[in-house]
Amino acid sequence: MSERIRIVVADDQELVRGGFAMILDAQPDIDVVAEAGDGAEAVAAVREHDPDVLLLDIRMPRMDGIEAARVICAETRCRVLMLTTFDHDDYVYDALRAGASGFLLKDVRRDDLVKAVRVVAGGESLLAPQVTTRLISAFTSRPAARPAEALGVLTARERETLQLIARGLSNAEIAEAMVVSEHTVKTHVSNVLSKLGLRDRVQAVIAAYESGLAVPGA
Repeated sequence: MSERIRIVVADDQELVRGGFAMILDAQPDIDVVAEAGDGAEAVAAVREHDPDVLLLDIRMPRMDGIEAARVICAETRCRVLMLTTFDHDDYVYDALRAGASGFLLKDVRRDDLVKAVRVVAGGESLLAPQVTTRLISAFTSRPAARPAEALGVLTARERETLQLIARGLSNAEIAEAMVVSEHTVKTHVSNVLSKLGLRDRVQAVIAAYESGLAVPGA
């Protein structure tokens, strides 16, 4: 990531798109490099401008946000922050599986929007609390989608790390729980992501639940 955060804003409603762009472009460390009115335009804008973050509406014409996220996350380094008025389980689940690093509802406060962009640009993942609740509860009604054997590439300590990530613990909290240094935890987290082919901690949480390593309510 460059010193300044480069962002593309994609929403099919011009006033909404312009409002988000204005808020973000007014920040001293954020540059809005392009706007897009649908998923196809969003993909083209990311390919052209190579931004750090794409702020992406989930429901748009021609190509929806989920498909756009899938293409962008597979092809580029850009991190995707989803925005929607909907918090249905399927939208959340599918968007995160597509590779999105964050998910916010459109009624997000101005300060929280800016903070979310900075968090995602910095390599972390972010979910609104109500979205997290829906995501986790969704697993109670879904069969395991990832064979437990897929976690066989992980060491015992890496599996333990993945379980703690799924519980929402930070690196510092994981270090305390495992009685190791934060540096060691960072190494474990990096190994988990690399071995399982995951982009970030959000996808690690999904992998833990899909494999049955983590269980809702446990």
